Amino acid sequence: MANIHDIQRDEFQLFGKQARLGYDWWWHSLTAHDAETGEGKAFFIEFFTCNPDLGSKKPVFGQLPGTTDTPVKPSYVMVKAGAWGADGKGQLHRFFGWHEIRLYKGAPFELTAGDCYVTETHTNGHIVVSERQAEEHPEWMSDAGEMSWNLEINKQVAFNVGYGASSPMRRKQWFEMFWHAEGMKTAYQGEIIWNGRRYIVEPDTCYGYADKNWGKGFTTPWVWLSSCDLVSEITGRRLTDSVFDIGGGKPKIGPLVLDRKLLADFWYEGRDYEFNFSKPWTGCRTKFNCYETDTHIVWHVEQSTWKYRMITDITCKKEDMIWVNYEAPNGEKRHKRLWNGGNGTGTVELYCGKKLIDRVRAEHVGCEYGEYDVTEPYSASSR
Repeated sequence: MANIHDIQRDEFQLFGKQARLGYDWWWHSLTAHDAETGEGKAFFIEFFTCNPDLGSKKPVFGQLPGTTDTPVKPSYVMVKAGAWGADGKGQLHRFFGWHEIRLYKGAPFELTAGDCYVTETHTNGHIVVSERQAEEHPEWMSDAGEMSWNLEINKQVAFNVGYGASSPMRRKQWFEMFWHAEGMKTAYQGEIIWNGRRYIVEPDTCYGYADKNWGKGFTTPWVWLSSCDLVSEITGRRLTDSVFDIGGGKPKIGPLVLDRKLLADFWYEGRDYEFNFSKPWTGCRTKFNCYETDTHIVWHVEQSTWKYRMITDITCKKEDMIWVNYEAPNGEKRHKRLWNGGNGTGTVELYCGKKLIDRVRAEHVGCEYGEYDVTEPYSASSR
């Protein structure tokens, strides 16, 4: 069901039980170019909401010092923004209490928090965190820095996962973690100012992405890969109407745990190749292996249906990535090494039976990998 747009899935989802134990976020990632040098740099922007029924005028934090033995359920709207790359990276967080924001919960959604704003077609905002603030407030889980942005959003290709995020499933709230990519290929236009440097965002070179997640908890393992910066290695031709998107890990439907399952779609030059475990009649099967080396994170994913097969191999330099910080709605922070980046590279091979349709070179790959059982003392700073 790729490229079936459904902005109702982008509506605010924290009602019923999820209003007291739930999160809902809208994510954007893209590449911009330095206004002076022309050098590219990858950025991300996210509006993260948590536990509205537990909120008040001021944010409630779950990672306050001294609360690790008895976690506090957080309640706030968090605006997250930052950059990837060895030449300057980080994640910045700005928090608002639920009584400080304005939110239209229907479609199209609209959220205003101070001078930060997001809807289906536009986002702007400003975050500044000083070195002293970052040090004195570990509960913010933030680096130090400053970023502002003003962007038009054009969501061009969607990944609609089908019944798993349909209206009945959203009402029943059976999944622990829902996903909808309304803009797995998104054209952004505007500007970003990152720590004093101005970056220009153009639709043809931003390689943009937009999705949302919501639910009661996070998956482990956590896997995400996506890119629309694609070139055929067979013909050498740039693929201007193509994008792939892979996500998942260990979905939970009520008490049922589905181990090592991924959803994926390759929109290849206007044709859809979907690998969706929630559609058993397609014969979808998945194998994947994600791991760390001394210098890189590595993803190898093999997916097939009765007719098609996709093999995805991506790497990303650790020096370009961050450990992205979230606390769960129950107040725990179990993902302490959730590697997150926007500069992955690699290949995607697409087959019909044994016949190779194309081998595609992918750049500017959005990528994520982490597992709960990888333990390390918590630090708010990015790696």
